Amino acid sequence: MSKIISIATGLPAYRYKQDELFLFADDVYSKETTDSRKLKFLYNHSGINERYSVLPDFNLPPASRTFFSAAKDLEPFPTIESRMSCYHKEAANLSIKTITDCIKGKIDKNEITHLITVSCTGMSAPGLDLQVMEQMDLPRHIVRTSINFMGCYAAVQALKLADAFCNSPINTNVVVVCTELCTLHFQKEISPDNITASLLFGDGCAALLIQNNHSKVKGIRLKSFFSDVSFKGRNDMAWELSSKGFLMTLTGYVPDLIKEDFKDLAKKALDAGKLLTSDITHWCIHPGGKKILEAIAKSIDLKNESLQYSYDVLRDYGNMSSATILFVLKKIWEEVSASTLKIPVIFGAAFGPGLTMETFTATYD
Repeated sequence: MSKIISIATGLPAYRYKQDELFLFADDVYSKETTDSRKLKFLYNHSGINERYSVLPDFNLPPASRTFFSAAKDLEPFPTIESRMSCYHKEAANLSIKTITDCIKGKIDKNEITHLITVSCTGMSAPGLDLQVMEQMDLPRHIVRTSINFMGCYAAVQALKLADAFCNSPINTNVVVVCTELCTLHFQKEISPDNITASLLFGDGCAALLIQNNHSKVKGIRLKSFFSDVSFKGRNDMAWELSSKGFLMTLTGYVPDLIKEDFKDLAKKALDAGKLLTSDITHWCIHPGGKKILEAIAKSIDLKNESLQYSYDVLRDYGNMSSATILFVLKKIWEEVSASTLKIPVIFGAAFGPGLTMETFTATYD
């Protein structure tokens, strides 16, 4: 198996209070006072205080906006081409900065043997992987892979792939970078899905350095993986392309689906890792939303403090799709690396379109 020896997180330049983002959304979605009150209630009860974006527009006067139109109806509305142009410019810079932070003091960039880029908020060919390679001047012979459009659980897919690469007999240095610019895909049509996306998603990046298990450096040792799909939820969580950008479907039924299925999923995943619920010292759960975390806690009888790091990440950054669970894992790393208690056992889980649920177990040593 493999070991994560470094985690770094990165954020774009613009930080917004949830109240600021409410004012932007309120101007777009609310047609009367009742709409505004309902929207403010949703924003105030989201469990989110701040989010980040590559866009400076969300608290600027309309005339000063650089991405959205100054018109009240935001017309002409940004096309998918304009959104991808911004992604192409911003994603590489954020990825490179985060990778550089991740490998600093660990390896030289020329020692990277594998590069895995992860994103569901922008795609092109040549894509993010080649941008990173070229701008960092990485060896041209490295193995590169892109995981695209898998949503919030894609980081666990990347861990699986990195783990497989680390089975190689050579000294392997796999870099994983998850870069999501969710706010590029703001939609103005009034719908529950668009309103939910507007109050929940933010931009962020996380990078990992993963080595063969023989590494003597302390880190998070990956032990097992398990995945499952609940096809009855395939219409409740989706992410589709359109001429106006990427469109999110995230119905209010998703927390119910997760609550219904998570206990069984967790048991199967723990069985695969030859573990019991009582063995788990740290729960690394993707904070897809406040209601999702509450549903998971109820499903397996967890106290809220068991998911504190997930709540903290949701509060400080919102949902950053694939990068989010790695922000949670970094917080767990910071705790366990400073502790002298018994070897911790980590259970990770993330969710995405399908409805897909991906899990991993790990220790720190």
